[in-house]
Amino acid sequence: MAEIQPLVALRYDPAVAGPLRDVIAPPYDVIDDAQRAALLARSPHNVVAIDLPQGGDDPYATAARTLAAWREEGAVVEDDGPALWILRQDYTGPDGRELTRQGFLCRVRVTDYGAGRIRPHERTHPGPKEDRLRLTRATQANLSPIFSLYSDPEQAAWRALAPFAEGEPFADAPDDEGTRNRMWRVDDPAAIAAVQDALADAELLIADGHHRYETARAYAEEVGGEGPHRYVLMCLVALQDPGLTIFPTHRLVKDTTPAQQEALAAAIRRDFEIAETDELAPGPAGGPLSLGYLDAHFKRPFRLDLRDQAIADAALADRAEPYRRLDAAVLEALLLKGPLELTDDDISHLHRFGYARTAAQARELVESGAFDVAFVLRPTPVEQVIAVAEAGESMPPKSTYFFPKLPTGLLFNPLT
Repeated sequence: MAEIQPLVALRYDPAVAGPLRDVIAPPYDVIDDAQRAALLARSPHNVVAIDLPQGGDDPYATAARTLAAWREEGAVVEDDGPALWILRQDYTGPDGRELTRQGFLCRVRVTDYGAGRIRPHERTHPGPKEDRLRLTRATQANLSPIFSLYSDPEQAAWRALAPFAEGEPFADAPDDEGTRNRMWRVDDPAAIAAVQDALADAELLIADGHHRYETARAYAEEVGGEGPHRYVLMCLVALQDPGLTIFPTHRLVKDTTPAQQEALAAAIRRDFEIAETDELAPGPAGGPLSLGYLDAHFKRPFRLDLRDQAIADAALADRAEPYRRLDAAVLEALLLKGPLELTDDDISHLHRFGYARTAAQARELVESGAFDVAFVLRPTPVEQVIAVAEAGESMPPKSTYFFPKLPTGLLFNPLT
């Protein structure tokens, strides 16, 4: 079972650092140089200075010195004692719906992946893990939370916390995507115990932050022994939370050769029903793979529906049944790695390959000539994410887009 505990957090003191909205940032892996500069222009205490460090012979050492300086001047302080932190995020999704996602920040004991403990749902790459490990060694802290899911059909954990979210929040910070992030501090022993009891047998499924979790495992083993380094900062959200939504991440391919284009066209004609459409969109949920398709040759949207699930089953015969029904995995097997000749390394390092958050963005990237082909996917249902993880499989990267992202800088988890 996963071990969930309150944490004695490091946090910003607004009296010194300024409003929380000015010092939080998106996850490090979506920030480019221009956005990093804009965040630092907003506040010299913006968390991007330590979470995405630059400068000096060793940027990681620079991050450690910066965090130490912030603590010395009182911009970052140690909280009064152990607590859970409610996080309520009011947001408008990519589909235009206004929703609220509710969870709580805590620390979780780091264990190996496994049934009844903690499971991944996507495969990872070595580069980001090495970067995060070097940063963790230097700062001796978790700077951003891992986003994980747990099953709680009765919402017992949330019922224990909900009364504490009725008053004025401890912090209220809108972000650049329009999400309102509000936090309440809960140090009541009875409430904490009720949450721990509700999740005593819970299995955690990592939704976002696989690299950071695997970094935490490596760091815990590297340090050895017992101590705070055996725990990692997480935000936990119930699978049954009405504000939990998953959106798709669409696939793009460029630098295709004439031979690859011909092979792609042949594979589509052989395996898919093809219909020209007004919108670049897949078919409805359920059933075999359905894709929105656009290429630079026709520049007209099509819908591709796999003729028979047996085609996917044959292409992925060595994989578990839930994986064979996963749209991203079937697309990868039938078209990306087949006629388009992409490898796992190409996909990992975005060589000839890319992603789009929306169908409109995918269309613009093809019509502008930046990419040759766009494949627009359906959202992956939460139930399918669970089924794939329980089957011991890891999805292709970015098979899920959990929105909104968790900001970095809400809290830090010290590891010493």
